[in-house]
Amino acid sequence: MSRIALVTGGTRGIGRAISLALNAAGYTVAANYARDEAAAARLREEAGIATYAWSVADYDECAAGVARVEAELGPVEILVNNAGITRDMAFHKMTQEAWREVIDTNLSGVFNMTRPVWPGMRERGFGRVITISSVNAQKGQFGQANYAAAKAGDLGITRALAEEGAGRGITVNAICPGYVETEMVRAMPAERLQQVKAQIPVGRLGLPEEIARTVLFLAADEAGFITGSTFSINGGQYTS
Repeated sequence: MSRIALVTGGTRGIGRAISLALNAAGYTVAANYARDEAAAARLREEAGIATYAWSVADYDECAAGVARVEAELGPVEILVNNAGITRDMAFHKMTQEAWREVIDTNLSGVFNMTRPVWPGMRERGFGRVITISSVNAQKGQFGQANYAAAKAGDLGITRALAEEGAGRGITVNAICPGYVETEMVRAMPAERLQQVKAQIPVGRLGLPEEIARTVLFLAADEAGFITGSTFSINGGQYTS
């Protein structure tokens, strides 16, 4: 039986590419989504991937969603924390609501999803937790104090959980994409998009499939010696 992989935000953008790549590699994939039923329907029809709707910002919904996936498909052995939102604005204009929404989804969502699958991974002696962070967690970005803080927090929980999971066969790693060709990025004003491209040494946006390849690498059984690491995929925009 193939391993079960659960991808949050798994029906659009980077998440869709991850879901498709895992599916093509032989994993049984469950793709979570929040609201876009049309995108979920396309993924089901095109690839036969099971889709499940719940908000990663709500712990009870996450626990119930994981329980449903495991009842229908089997124990979740690979978790990809990809779901994320933006509420960009300069800090002096940032509302408490804009702060809370991003933190609840992009940071607390990682706890909400990882906590329900963690005990099972410990008991079985195998697990892969892969969290999609951001280049802006590493370098910061004007107008993204909420987003950068949440995504930087994702790197902290990754390192801490790597310590806890290491003796139980669980690896925990993070990926920090740069600007990737998704609907969200393509929706940026043309002038701003050109400014972004000018900051990328390779001269182009990344592709969702390039992020998905790294997820496949980290999800593999053979990747058991890689944990607590952050993989930067940003075309040279930020190096450390």
